[in-house]
Amino acid sequence: MTIRVVLADDQPLIRTGLRVLIADTPDLVVVGEAGTGAEAVEQVHRLRPDVVVMDIRMPGTDGIEATRRIGELPVDTRVLVLTTFDDDDSVYGALRAGASGFLVKDMALDDILGAIRVVASGDALIAPSVTRRLIGEFAARPAATAKSGGQGGGSGVPGGVTEREREVLVLVGRGLSNTEIAAELHISVATAKAHVARLFTKLAARDRVHLVIMAYEFGLVAP
Repeated sequence: MTIRVVLADDQPLIRTGLRVLIADTPDLVVVGEAGTGAEAVEQVHRLRPDVVVMDIRMPGTDGIEATRRIGELPVDTRVLVLTTFDDDDSVYGALRAGASGFLVKDMALDDILGAIRVVASGDALIAPSVTRRLIGEFAARPAATAKSGGQGGGSGVPGGVTEREREVLVLVGRGLSNTEIAAELHISVATAKAHVARLFTKLAARDRVHLVIMAYEFGLVAP
């Protein structure tokens, strides 16, 4: 399968470099480019790519707002943020807006290509250890208590989630992989994957990072 990519960055040199890099990669193809967030949203609406590689600081509509708008479109497009700015506000803003990954521009080119593939596959990019740090800070912010009403114990978890799925969500929130979840609950890896897949469906989660955020918001995991 060829992964269709839109490049959104206000620096033409960055877009050109990524386009040339992707041109030498058989499983990736650039189908569109944008110099502003508004153009990125328009490109996604028209082209329906698999992944948008999104800068944050662009004129007019920035990358975070563009990511939020893309999430509201009837498309199955995922956003990979690639930016020079890795400050906390940028990271938290991108995750809250719906980004499935976050990279900085000084990463190795092969890592950027790999990240595009990871995000296109529906997985999250952020490693468990980084996820715990980022989401721990994220959840400490006032807006993060909205779903749980500021109460712990998982009182905000939707009624359709089973007790076993709640246990799995707790472990996802702690940053455990499917293999680690299986070992913790004494179940097979396939069963752990099935529980995570059902959580994606029941909670309308974009990816694993989104599940981690929800675990904190539901009060299942404390920062």
